[in-house]
Amino acid sequence: MSLTTALLHPLRSLKLSSATATPFLHGGPAAAAAPSFTLLPKPAAPPQSAPSFLPTIRAMKSMQGRVVCATNDKTVAVEVVRLAPHPKYKRRVRKKKKYQAHDPENKFNVGDIVQLEKSRPISKTKTFLAVPVPARRGKKKNSNGDEAGELWIPLESQQQLQEQA
Repeated sequence: MSLTTALLHPLRSLKLSSATATPFLHGGPAAAAAPSFTLLPKPAAPPQSAPSFLPTIRAMKSMQGRVVCATNDKTVAVEVVRLAPHPKYKRRVRKKKKYQAHDPENKFNVGDIVQLEKSRPISKTKTFLAVPVPARRGKKKNSNGDEAGELWIPLESQQQLQEQA
């Protein structure tokens, strides 16, 4: 198909028929000169599919929070903290909300950081699945045992020990 026929193709589906004139909306005389249009069925287009090399888009809601209760079987209560502006003072305030999440293997304890992935409803209050979050890398320790990046000033007693050695 050329470009002009591709642009005019939707117009081919309109058919002008002046033989079937209809009366006006409020019962006036029929308009003999007014044409009416009827739509013909559209030709079938090939189905469009997403390319296989593109990853699937996961636009589901996911949040991160801390486990505050793990006493129930296969369920953990996770507290999610977010910052929201105060309605009057416009200062950012911490807002907390607790969610029930599914923990099928009972592997989370109180204080663990988990990711909540949206899933199908598991029960009346559980629509999230708890997923472990990889631990953050802490501060590196030097061979002396002190933390890297921190200035370390030895105490007088430690200076005396170093002088004696």
